[in-house]
Amino acid sequence: MLYSAKVMDHFMNPRNAGVMEDADGIGEVGSAKCGDIMKIYLKIDGDIISDVSFETFGCGSAIASSSMATEMIKGQPLSRAMALTNQAVAEALDGLPANKLHCSVLAEQAVKAAIQDYYDKNQIPYDPADFAKPEEIQEGE
Repeated sequence: MLYSAKVMDHFMNPRNAGVMEDADGIGEVGSAKCGDIMKIYLKIDGDIISDVSFETFGCGSAIASSSMATEMIKGQPLSRAMALTNQAVAEALDGLPANKLHCSVLAEQAVKAAIQDYYDKNQIPYDPADFAKPEEIQEGE
């Protein structure tokens, strides 16, 4: 299994790793498929993600996906973070092996879960459909 130089770099030197004690939003997701657990912490100032960190228990692809996702949303408005896709994370890492693409999906879901947590804590209204996981959408159809 070959990993890109970017995947290896973000795995060996993860950005924004660690617990954030005073996070405004925390999103935790996991995959029974591979045992990866990802936690994203957000610090939000107005509508901007002023700081972000993560804790990931999992394979190198999961750690690299978490690291890259945090880099992609740091300093961005919430709307931009909500638009983050697993494809964008995988592309930013110069690709992931097919059997590791679920790691980028976890990163996308963890970011959205953290934003949803922030909205819930602050009674900010939102459309629940914006936070539906792909399998929830398929089941509802």
